[in-house]
Amino acid sequence: MNLQQLRYAVALAEELNFGRAALREGVRQPPFSQQIGKLEKELGVRLFERTTRQVRLTPAGEAFVAEARTCLAHSALAAESARRVGRGEAGRLVIGFVGSATNLTLPRVLRRFRARYPGVQVELRELPTAQQAEELRQGLLDVGLLHAPLAGPAAEVLTTRTVARELLLAALPAGHPHATSTSIPPAALAGEPFVMFPRRYGSALFDRIIAVGRAAGFEPRIVQEAVQMQTIVGLVAAGIGVSIVPESVARLRRGDVAFRPLSPPTRVVTLDLTWRTGDPNPMVHNFRSLFPTPPAPA
Repeated sequence: MNLQQLRYAVALAEELNFGRAALREGVRQPPFSQQIGKLEKELGVRLFERTTRQVRLTPAGEAFVAEARTCLAHSALAAESARRVGRGEAGRLVIGFVGSATNLTLPRVLRRFRARYPGVQVELRELPTAQQAEELRQGLLDVGLLHAPLAGPAAEVLTTRTVARELLLAALPAGHPHATSTSIPPAALAGEPFVMFPRRYGSALFDRIIAVGRAAGFEPRIVQEAVQMQTIVGLVAAGIGVSIVPESVARLRRGDVAFRPLSPPTRVVTLDLTWRTGDPNPMVHNFRSLFPTPPAPA
């Protein structure tokens, strides 16, 4: 028994005429009739009563055709489900992201992705860069938004593409003497206590921030560590210290923290889309395609 025979049986049940049923299925009548005969022989029961004037379903035929319709409907659903997954229109996509991505790039792309692919279940995980890279390598994440360049074994199996560029800003408690300044030379932060994330969680961004201080002639004095940008900003608000953060973090718009441009604004940090090199997952391809190419650095 096969799907073709099921379609033929349903067509004959609805047309009650071998010629019309064969025409509907796009075959000649003799092969059509032969398939119906083979089906009845396999089942060991007559599905259709045939006379010179008419074709009529037997009780066994009525029961069989009812189930055949259900089977054909399920097979059509199965085929369409496979096609949707193959096109990346259904399934589960696990996305890692650094906290600053939620202030600029990620919400816009997620809205477009969910509108275009409503059948895809999206799982979001906020993770630092180093953990994203390792989980991408292990296959626990499908795609990540992080700060490149990457280091270690993960860098050898991952591909990255820059999707956003932004300046670094000073983050100061609202009562800080420089909180009302239009811009701040990095040297003005020499001797200040710094709130930073541990380097192991994102060496590229950490090194860029430290390089700002070193270029101004001082080594940032880190007095408190926190993993997430929101936590760092909260600790700055509490007066624990100052920090240097990507400009997208300023979108948090806290009244107890002042975000001020550095002068001159020469340090640029990138947000990078990352995935396993050669990953054939069509959902990853679809997600990547929604990111515009950012302008080249000035």
